[in-house]
Amino acid sequence: MKSFLRIFVALAAMLTSSTLVSCKDVIITPDKLPAAAQSFIKEYFPETAISYAKKDVELTKTSYEVTLQDGTEIDFDSKGEWDKVDCKRAAVPASLVPAVIAEYVQTSFPGQVIVKIDKERYGYEIELASDLELKFDKNGKLLSIDD
Repeated sequence: MKSFLRIFVALAAMLTSSTLVSCKDVIITPDKLPAAAQSFIKEYFPETAISYAKKDVELTKTSYEVTLQDGTEIDFDSKGEWDKVDCKRAAVPASLVPAVIAEYVQTSFPGQVIVKIDKERYGYEIELASDLELKFDKNGKLLSIDD
């Protein structure tokens, strides 16, 4: 039993240390972002400078996180395609929101703006300025509402 416990503890320590070594966050200059990410920022946030950019290197993937000077946070995949845009209290650029979702929000929650949009496997998760979270499938069908 003690032998098994020692082996288990040793394996757990090795897995923990190898996980820590394989995951790394590195602050990068904006010119080190993928070209698609740079273009996205220039197109949708032309008046807002980048505060800092970070490259996240994990065991199986690389991603990028950008924080703009107004507090907006944008996540990109390894190719520079946006994954999440969080504008905090300001509206996300309207053209990022699928039309069917924008229409649903405008009809069901008049006067509310979408402040966060997150691409998920199943579709989209959005957050309104009122902190209400809505989940939609890929076709824009409402799946759930969470306050």
